[in-house]
Amino acid sequence: MKKAIILASAIASAAMLSGCAGASAPLTGLIYTDMDYALTATSSEAGSKTGEATATSILGIIATGNASIAEAAKNGGITKVKTVDVKATNIVGIYATYTVVVTGE
Repeated sequence: MKKAIILASAIASAAMLSGCAGASAPLTGLIYTDMDYALTATSSEAGSKTGEATATSILGIIATGNASIAEAAKNGGITKVKTVDVKATNIVGIYATYTVVVTGE
């Protein structure tokens, strides 16, 4: 009986402490996700300049980066944003990236 309680406790602890990396996307694959999709746009055509900003997650435990529209615009030298797209990648919940791609002038 004591072994069963210890085993159940170990399984519950592992389940609570395990993390999965995730990247927001309209669709997700169980093993692999690699999607590009539009987030927002204006009525004008895509701009001549492009900027990107990326955030990364490892096991859902560590997440770093700045994937904001403002950061992407700054990285591309953009002052007038025309389109915003997103690239989301997730590999088995271990490693995930979320990249915002901005076009504009």
